[in-house]
Amino acid sequence: MECAMAAITHGADAVYIGGPSFGARAAAGNSFEDLEQLIRFAHPYHAKVFITLNTILKDSELAEAERQVKRYYEMGVDALIVQDMGLLKLDLPPIALHASTQMDNRTPEKVMFLQNAGFQRVVLARELSLQQIQEIRQACDVELEAFVHGALCVSYSGRCYMSYASCGRSANRGECAQFCRLPYTLVDADGNTIVRDRHLLSLKDMDRSDWLLPMMQAGIMSFKIEGRLKDVSYVKNITAYYRRRIDAILEGHPEYKAASIGKTTLFFEPDPEKTFHRDKTPYFINGERSEMVQLATPKSTGTFVGTVQSLNHNSLTYSGEKELHNGDGLCFIDAQGNFDGFRVNKVEGRRVFWNEPVEGLSIGGKLYRNYDIQFEKMLAGKSAERRIALDFKLFEKEGQLVLQATDEAGTTVELPIQEDRQVADKPEQALQNLQTQLSKLGNTCYQARNIEVKTNQVYFFPNSLIAGWRRQIVEMLMNMQNIVETHGRASLQKLPLSQLPEAVNVMNDKAKDFYQELGFGQIEDAYEKIESPNVATPGRASLQNSILMTCKYCIRHALGACPKESKGNKTCGNVETRLIASLQNEPLYLKTGRHTFQLTFDCAKCEMIITIPEGK
Repeated sequence: MECAMAAITHGADAVYIGGPSFGARAAAGNSFEDLEQLIRFAHPYHAKVFITLNTILKDSELAEAERQVKRYYEMGVDALIVQDMGLLKLDLPPIALHASTQMDNRTPEKVMFLQNAGFQRVVLARELSLQQIQEIRQACDVELEAFVHGALCVSYSGRCYMSYASCGRSANRGECAQFCRLPYTLVDADGNTIVRDRHLLSLKDMDRSDWLLPMMQAGIMSFKIEGRLKDVSYVKNITAYYRRRIDAILEGHPEYKAASIGKTTLFFEPDPEKTFHRDKTPYFINGERSEMVQLATPKSTGTFVGTVQSLNHNSLTYSGEKELHNGDGLCFIDAQGNFDGFRVNKVEGRRVFWNEPVEGLSIGGKLYRNYDIQFEKMLAGKSAERRIALDFKLFEKEGQLVLQATDEAGTTVELPIQEDRQVADKPEQALQNLQTQLSKLGNTCYQARNIEVKTNQVYFFPNSLIAGWRRQIVEMLMNMQNIVETHGRASLQKLPLSQLPEAVNVMNDKAKDFYQELGFGQIEDAYEKIESPNVATPGRASLQNSILMTCKYCIRHALGACPKESKGNKTCGNVETRLIASLQNEPLYLKTGRHTFQLTFDCAKCEMIITIPEGK
């Protein structure tokens, strides 16, 4: 809840947040009481609270999920983001539904299917280009949301079973063990080692801050920042950064309108490199395969600060313009490509001292700061405020005094004044006092903009009386904002078989009924219906030889050996030109610990497929 409130204060128009259970981060649940408090905080800004109920559910969990949805609706939640189509067969209240990116929403046909199913919004796959987004927009009327920042799943979302196959923890059940962040050794069909102990599946973080306007023009109406399990400093910094970028676009493009109200004032300069940061990639948005893997580490690399000029046993000097401070965290990549770091004990000019021994540093090596103590201290305090402009008007209606309050969105409430009136002996002083007292909104989310008095005469009222009116009318206005719009859902129309998407990750009988009633011929049971990985079960074969990941990212392309592109002698990481042939000596295998995975390549689709090879 702390992170959610910080996001709204720093400019978010909406937050996705997990309830007590069934969210895509099993370890990040929140109580109903906290959610109710968050809703009361968010709605005056017209900011929305969306609940993540985006895991696939067992039959035994459906009743509890239905109970929770009804509770969410009663407390004023604005929408649910879901993955399991079995929820549509439950007795749900008319709450808006968002289709999670875990549904693998990559094609116009899939998005149209979800639109027909009654979803108000579809969160698109991260891998789509602007052209593909435009094609979906032209085919569908549903709201489209796209990711713009944060951690990337290397597999198509909802299509990763590596964690479950390897250790029984399901990404589709909110328990991903993040096997994509492990170091791997890549070998060819003859057992030759191509790359040793590198993070070959660990992608850089998405950053599409330079693509916001083109994405708007392509049809995106909501930008999504991945921020689950991030700390509050990250949430403040990244939200503020995008709020500022979006507001700059809105100022020059009146055809677009902000989705919430209230002006955010920042007390710091946001910088996405100063909180958790794995370098950055626009990730296919421009239709190109830019460098997107971070081989050395899955950890935060931070901001480049300079190069090492000299070294001794407990200190170094560096060249660079950035000032360092006692307590900063520095990191580097050594000559062998390994990532390491240390905490700064003391700084004297361009000389940096440490307490513990540091191995692997070399003259000319690059230094990065991945913990900026001054920045973190700034974010630990009051780093922003968000105020809604409020207009007051005191007037007479049918002989009675009325105090009216109107917020930026035009929401208006009126408070009849019951107290006796007394004509002011000093009209100017009485008017000034009225304005002063009504303007005292410091403990609320409002800020007085205009105060208008239109009465036949100027009246005097005690300060305590005016303060009471102010509190009452603000409370009335805040209560108005907690009235949530309901969303009806049309009945789903049967589609021709040629237009039906795949029915995958079917975990419960309700989901199976949903697809069968629509005429789906092939319905694929979820991998998670296997009680123990690698054991065959009815409706699903053993995980051996099954597809564990389907990725648009390609290791062979990243290492300079794409058969469709002539890259000459280009090399990447520790891959030497003479080993390019090994990258084309299929099948290739990834090895980590006791696990071995096989790579195959569908070059026609530009996809990489990861499986468990037979006998492994």
